[in-house]
Amino acid sequence: MRQASTPILGITMGDPSGIGPEITIRSLSLRETYSCCRPIVIGDAKVLAQEKDAYNLEPKIRAVHSVQDARFEYGTIDVLDLDNVRLEDLRMGEVQVMAGKAVYEYIQKGVSLALSGEISGIVTAPINKEALNKAGYSFSGHTEILAELTGTKKYAMMLIAGKLRVVHVTTHIPFKRVVNQIVKTRVLKTIELADQAMKNLGNDYPKIGVAALNPHASDGGLFGDEEETKIRPAIEEARKKGINAEGPIPADTLFLKVARGIYDVAVAMYHDQGHIPVKLLGFEAGVNVTLGLPIIRTSVDHGTAFRHARERMGADPNSLIEAISVAAKSAQVKLNTSSN
Repeated sequence: MRQASTPILGITMGDPSGIGPEITIRSLSLRETYSCCRPIVIGDAKVLAQEKDAYNLEPKIRAVHSVQDARFEYGTIDVLDLDNVRLEDLRMGEVQVMAGKAVYEYIQKGVSLALSGEISGIVTAPINKEALNKAGYSFSGHTEILAELTGTKKYAMMLIAGKLRVVHVTTHIPFKRVVNQIVKTRVLKTIELADQAMKNLGNDYPKIGVAALNPHASDGGLFGDEEETKIRPAIEEARKKGINAEGPIPADTLFLKVARGIYDVAVAMYHDQGHIPVKLLGFEAGVNVTLGLPIIRTSVDHGTAFRHARERMGADPNSLIEAISVAAKSAQVKLNTSSN
């Protein structure tokens, strides 16, 4: 049975043309979701009702106008209804300006509620970057929106797939720019964010494995000097601060060691270095956590799957279910800490 002290989480339903509304309903159809948190969807009640009927899903859809109006009762999904989608104009599985505008408003509302303390964190369903940009919002994704709305300058992405946890030094930049972005200060900040992220999940002294950039950690300088001039100095500085970090470790062995529990979290140098092992281990249930924000934010680690939405194929909600679970755990740790 849900306890009144469980955290309130705002779940933004994502692009209304994609699978976000469907997987939101499927995730909130589970009693376990209501055992770990009090969820409220931030979106459009009409769209959710349409998806409920399309897939013959059981929960009732209840529109509310404030968090205080929510009942958090299993079997009824509370929706903070922004009423910003014209259902007659909505084309499932297509890029639409209307949808891009709507998703920005969902995220904006979620951040506002989290910053004010009305909710304990947000969990985001997938958005479409093209729709977002066509609507006039020049962002490359959720993370950049969240950083701007919260005034955050230094942030990082952590991906979770089972026991594998990976934090990235660089993410959405061309590969040719990666080497210039691997500097001591940036690597150090990422190690610090990884350490704090694990503490937020209840691990008081996490063991962090830091990946090398070059093959075989440059093999004593044969394949580059970034390990000795950029990465190792950052690790040494982190250790002076009491952080349990080791490396640089060749990437072809590090992620296996994390998956086996030898390390609690890996620090990857660039996007694909960290994403490939996560996708291999948890494509259907990976979770994205944004670190460095003043609020808790987790997300699915997949896109809008427009073809699934257009052809009514039915989508797998496991990634969103896991994202809710991770956010609830982080929020509960925070609530417990503040009450002590």
